[in-house]
Amino acid sequence: MSGHERGKTVGELPSPGGAESRVPLLLTRVVWSLWAGSLVALVGHLVSGWSWAFPGVVAVDGLTVVMWATVTFFSGIVHSYSRRYMAGSRYVDRFFGGVFAFTLVVMALVAADSAVLFGLAWLAMGLVMAELIGAIRGWPQARTAAAFARRYFLASSALVGLALGTLWWDTGATTIGGMASALGASPSVPVLFAAGALLLAAMIQSALLPFHSWLLASMTAPTPASALMHAGFVNAGGILLVRFAPVATVDSRVMLAVLLVGAASALGGKLLKSVQSDVKGQLGCSTVGQMGFMLMQAGLGFFGAAITHLVLHGFYKAYHFLASGGQVAHESPAESAPREVPGPLGVAVIGLTALAGGGVFVALTGKGTGLDSGLLLTLLVVLTVMHAAREVVAAASVPTAVRYGAVPLVAIPALAIYAAFFNVVAGLLAGLPAVGGPAELTVVHGLVAVAFVVAYLAIESGAYRYSTRLYVALVNTTYAPAGTLLTSTEEYNEH
Repeated sequence: MSGHERGKTVGELPSPGGAESRVPLLLTRVVWSLWAGSLVALVGHLVSGWSWAFPGVVAVDGLTVVMWATVTFFSGIVHSYSRRYMAGSRYVDRFFGGVFAFTLVVMALVAADSAVLFGLAWLAMGLVMAELIGAIRGWPQARTAAAFARRYFLASSALVGLALGTLWWDTGATTIGGMASALGASPSVPVLFAAGALLLAAMIQSALLPFHSWLLASMTAPTPASALMHAGFVNAGGILLVRFAPVATVDSRVMLAVLLVGAASALGGKLLKSVQSDVKGQLGCSTVGQMGFMLMQAGLGFFGAAITHLVLHGFYKAYHFLASGGQVAHESPAESAPREVPGPLGVAVIGLTALAGGGVFVALTGKGTGLDSGLLLTLLVVLTVMHAAREVVAAASVPTAVRYGAVPLVAIPALAIYAAFFNVVAGLLAGLPAVGGPAELTVVHGLVAVAFVVAYLAIESGAYRYSTRLYVALVNTTYAPAGTLLTSTEEYNEH
């Protein structure tokens, strides 16, 4: 279809004296004002333990203030970025209205104590995000992707509603705090049913396997909306489990289920990323894996670690989506930066740095010092540092002395900063019920640890590349529905 057959939805950038809409500027200023207020609330809670509640409706606690500060900051960045990105679009006011509405809904969600308010906010969050995915109404693919994602979000909302209704029926409480207080020491069948429904809802919202298709189909969303989706929306699964930690921790089998589904997505997302050739597709598969890590940490009993991961991953993914245009390679594969296989000295640097990083994490957080799930959390930290260190050591374009020296000099302080941030977040969540204790070690934890070590060795050595069947399976798993794919350059040009 040529541009002569249909008018373009994007025109020239408005001139400074033109009659441009004031909505983007107004909403951008409001969001940054909300961030300033959230920052004041966060500091007040840290310094004096300040909290506030409207009984039966909202309760502002440690989770609320840290999420308010995080969400409004990301939203402010997206608003500011979008003023240029969406300039000249006929959908600019609708887009800004959607992003602003999403911000308010999430702020209400993390403050909600009323079960009804929480359920309605969860539903509204999904509906608003579906609208942002389909923001470019002129693309049939965008409308299809929005409808596809909306079905997933409605299913997630139905599961949350079912869980809340079941907990109300079992406990008689209409608030989240009341439900937590009314739970008995031994889990009842309704509570276990509610826990299963909440876990499924978290998996859908966080795009964990096998519910990742909606995320990979959402690439029709404007890039700022994708940044908000990957930095904020998918984190809702972690928030759900933290807010309902008394339900998730009521039975060790539920926590093991959370651990297993998180581990499956953490490993699966890494493999799915390896077969992606486009930048946003790689970022999408990366999100699937990172959300798996987030749920794993919750399943280990470290809800503070899950929120820490949520916040830091949000910064990482927001930056990479907003900078995705600059990540497109401008050379042929033969001209890519050379890589080298680390020799004995390189292996020693990588291994010692990883062990030192794990030691710093243990020393500063106290996790991993006993025979509990903290050992598995520490193993994940060690493997993460080892992977990052190997990436640096293998960069042959950088002088050897610089590479080998930079690895410990960067990794160790970075781990110290991460551990300090983890401690701050854990302190903020300390007043929430059932979020403070690690899980007891089981055979399942051991099997998960072995699976991660084997997967690390297979990925780092490239052994997985030799399986044609695995490659085909991964490619098939990453296919988005056909109706959501833009395949013609002219389709981009017209919108």
